[in-house]
Parts: sequence; C-alpha cells; structure tokens
Amino acid sequence: MSNVRGQPSLSGLRDIEKPNNSTDDDLIARLTSSSSPPLIRKIRVGKNGPVHHHHSVHHHHNHRHHPYRDATVINGQNNRNTSSVINSEGDLIADKYQLFEQVIGSSLFRCVDVKTQKELVCKVVSKDNHSLMSAHYRLDSAPSVQSLHEVVVGQRYLYLVFPNAHGDLHSYVRQRKRLRESEARRLFRQIAKTVRLCHRNGIVLRDLKLRKFVFADTEQTQLKLESFEDAVVLDKLDSDWLQDKRGCPAYVSPEILKAGQYSGKAADMWSMGVILYTMLVGRYPFNDAGHANLFARISSGSYVVPECVSPRARCLIRSLLRKEPSERINSEDVLFHPWLTKEDREWVARSCDQTVPESSMYD
Repeated sequence: MSNVRGQPSLSGLRDIEKPNNSTDDDLIARLTSSSSPPLIRKIRVGKNGPVHHHHSVHHHHNHRHHPYRDATVINGQNNRNTSSVINSEGDLIADKYQLFEQVIGSSLFRCVDVKTQKELVCKVVSKDNHSLMSAHYRLDSAPSVQSLHEVVVGQRYLYLVFPNAHGDLHSYVRQRKRLRESEARRLFRQIAKTVRLCHRNGIVLRDLKLRKFVFADTEQTQLKLESFEDAVVLDKLDSDWLQDKRGCPAYVSPEILKAGQYSGKAADMWSMGVILYTMLVGRYPFNDAGHANLFARISSGSYVVPECVSPRARCLIRSLLRKEPSERINSEDVLFHPWLTKEDREWVARSCDQTVPESSMYD
C-alpha cells in the first residue's frame, strides 16, 4: 500500500475549465434533486459566465474512485508531493474564485473570493465523486462537519469551496509533541461524536486520521471534519461490508491488509484508536521506515502503550486497537467509556519524548 496520486495541478486545469456551451445536464441530473430542499448552491461554468443553481445533491450510493485522492490505496502511486507551477496571479474559477498554491500538508488549495477578498480553501475532485457529494448532502448542516460554502461545477472537476480553518489536528499534535489527557479527552470526545454521527447516517469515513480534523476557532478548541473525501455512503445502514482497500498506511486496520471483505465501521474504530494513541503518546502505535515492515507490525496487532498514559486511557486504546474487528468498541459505545465520562484529576503522567513523524507516508 502506498500513497495514491494527489490533486491535479492548477496549471493543468487552466485550459480545462474554460466556459463552453456544455450544460452538463447529465451531471446535474445525477447530483441534484428538485424534490429536495436547497442545501448547497452550485455554479455551472456556462457560455456567458457563472450560471447559478439552487438544487440539492442527490443521494447517489454507487461509489466510484476518482484519480485525485489524498488517501492511500494498495498498489497505488504516490504523487501527493508533486509541485505545481502556479500562475502568480492564481487561477480564476467561474469568474468568482481565485485559486492559488496548495496548502502545505493538505489536499486543499488556497482560495480567495474575488469580490469580497475573503480567504477560503478549495478541494478539487473529479465530477464522478458521488459518494463525497452524497455524504455532504446528508450532513452538511451538522455543526461538527466543515460546511460547504459553494460547489463550482466545471467541465471535468468539482471545486468544493470551504471556509478557511485554523489549522489541522495533525499539525497541532506535532507542535505540542503530545497532548495532556484533559485536552486530548476534550478533542477526542468531539471526534468520537462526529464518527458516531457519520455511522448513524450510513457514512463510513475510511481515510480517518488526525489531519481529517480541522479547528473551527482561533483558540483551537473546536474540531470539525474537514471533508468526506474517500468516504463511502452505504446503501443499507445495517450493512457496512466493503471490499475496496483504502486508508492511510499508519491508520489502516489489520483486516484491510487481508483479502476479502471487511467491516467499514470497525475499520474506522481502529483508526480512531491510532488517533487517540498518537494524541496521548506523541507517536504512532505502529511505526516503521518501510511499508512492508509497517504492515507486518499492524497485521500482528502488537503495540506497547507507555506508562505515561493513564489506565483508563490505556483501556480505551486497547478497546479500539483490537486485532479482531468484532471485539472492538463501536461508535455508539465509545462515548460511554470511563475515560471520556470521568476525569482522572489525580493522574500524574510521566514524560514521553516521542514526536509525530512528519513523513507523508503516515499521514
């Protein structure tokens, strides 16, 4: 498993998204539903400039892969760090948004509204990414999910415009080296509630990791899920069996490394265990220089929780990082774990000198 190809370079998009006579009726028919309330406004690039639509995204459950992901895939190729030659004046999308350089450590591009000069961010995805749009349709109004500011429909790509965040959780943990349990508890509780909300609504996140969560406030206390890229919208809420092998190397569960189907929700819970471990310890529970050795460690399910972690937190980590998927705590029960419901004020943690690796191989 290696990192999959990254976002398309903006220089390559410059000539692709010029206005033309195409109405994209097929796309609009697939992505919109006139019988649903208008939740997301979209712009179609037309002959005479932007054409505004007030349709809602249709529930389309057939998941298709697109070639521009910030996740990982077995036997894929890593093109995430490919630099782009960006026009010094940026790229104008639908005569409304100007796109600039890619945000460091992210799949998002810096974006500015040319009229208001408001700073935003933009994710560029293939037009056939129906699961992502369907997931945003289901939960776009949820306070724990980064809401879509606007969607620009181009000839080949969708431009998802989001409000600007105040940093991501991966960078925050790297900066802090590791978090105090009181702070980690507060942030992880928000993550757990978001994952529970997704699972209740038939959304499996798959590429669940620290970087998926961004801060909504300058104080960096409130987390939001950045986007639903690589998420799967289930046809049936009670059936989460998947076959597609996808996830970030350091966060993938043992069953994803095997042949056959796996429970998407259980795999998400494993990733939550990696997130919690990393927040509290300052390094990944499974760590190695090469993919083969890393996957061997994950497949064995063997890891060590250092003594700097409290007994209750250690218990929750072990409840999440169980090799057998059916034995893992689920998204409904995790919020009732004693570590999240009770404070360990008397706990005095020992020092941990590990730090989260910077390598994109892991995040």
